Amino acid sequence: MQNAPTSSLVGEEYEVEVGPVAHGGHCIARTAGNQVLFVRHTLPGEKIIAKVTEGDTDSRFLRADAVRILEPSKDRVEAPCPYAGPGMCGGCDWQHAKPGAQRRLKGEVIAEQLQRLAGLTPEEAGWDGTVMPAEGDKLPAGEVPAWRTRVQYAVDADGNAGLRKHRSHDVQPVDHCLIAAPGVSELGVEKREWPQMAAVEAITATGSNDRQVILTPKPGGRLPLVELDKPVSVLRVDEKDGGVHRVHGRAFVRERADDRTYRVGSGGFWQVHPQAANTLVRAVMQGLLPRKNDTALDLYCGVGLFAGAIGQRIGEKGAVLGIESGKRAVEDARHNLKDLDRVRIEHGKVDQVLPRTGITECDLIVLDPPRAGAGKQVVKHLSGLGARRIAYVACDPAALARDLAYFAEGGYRVRTLRAFDLFPMTHHVECVAILEPVKKDA
Repeated sequence: MQNAPTSSLVGEEYEVEVGPVAHGGHCIARTAGNQVLFVRHTLPGEKIIAKVTEGDTDSRFLRADAVRILEPSKDRVEAPCPYAGPGMCGGCDWQHAKPGAQRRLKGEVIAEQLQRLAGLTPEEAGWDGTVMPAEGDKLPAGEVPAWRTRVQYAVDADGNAGLRKHRSHDVQPVDHCLIAAPGVSELGVEKREWPQMAAVEAITATGSNDRQVILTPKPGGRLPLVELDKPVSVLRVDEKDGGVHRVHGRAFVRERADDRTYRVGSGGFWQVHPQAANTLVRAVMQGLLPRKNDTALDLYCGVGLFAGAIGQRIGEKGAVLGIESGKRAVEDARHNLKDLDRVRIEHGKVDQVLPRTGITECDLIVLDPPRAGAGKQVVKHLSGLGARRIAYVACDPAALARDLAYFAEGGYRVRTLRAFDLFPMTHHVECVAILEPVKKDA
């Protein structure tokens, strides 16, 4: 007997009651036929009409949007942004939720990931279950923090700047992004046409008045004459090698954190929220408590934020080794930390460079890996170095939980965990976990 042919369910509508939040900016519901729905634009406890956006009769789960709210949650507000909603901009996930509810939902996701992937309760992770807003971000419902210091605009076929729709290459033209920092909005990127461009990234520094745009031309496209509302440096992405090259102005922006200035070149990584760098440095230093003469590792060190913070606190006989895979970031880190004689930066992937260093022990470790996490082999290596404290900075709670489970296998437990809402209106959240060796029974 042959199975019934698979058929698309895109466009089908279901009346459902919404269950818990899930990692990724959506909530879980089930159809009457018990098929799982991952639904955006809704909140736990609501009764809605969900319209399928991806999936078919054989799919393990379906993706859907809440297109009608039959019974709203008390946490629901009208989205302040006119481009937030089904079929529109995919940049924000929680415009329709009160700010406190957003943080509560993020906390529920962290707790679920810790339990499922690391077998830890909040109490066992030394976490009080709260997600803290950044300084200045605690605003009333209906108001939006303008926090995003880097905005990647896509450009449509008519040359209009906009933002990508959710899980799509389609562009939603916008005349103003509410979460863009004032320094980005002041450039006026959305008001101009960008013929022959595929993307325009706008960057405003928080430690200086530096502003930058990075242009990505379409194949064969020629750069336009860039005239924006504020002075700005211009860089371009090379069509052949993907490298970022200076057109005019500075090839870097100057950022400020922990009473130091950091050069960040060619669109290199820096925390996007204006308060993020200082918030995370404080959390990491409070957790590690560096001492004079300590030796430390800063892994995935970027332009040297944590290496600089530790380097200033360990005296003339301490030492810090930073490892970073981005060539330009390494150049910037060496420039930024050149006054700290006991700080050294190595170029390469952590899993390759760390074994080659010959380091067999250290006092402190900080790691800020990419979204995928550090992984089992790196964690195993780190667990064997005997560090007194380890600070793990994580932008993805699932990757954090997986790596915490690996650290547990290596003899480390979580001493404290703190969570920060450094990406308001989105599902993203930043965590800082402080680990220490499990005490051996006497």
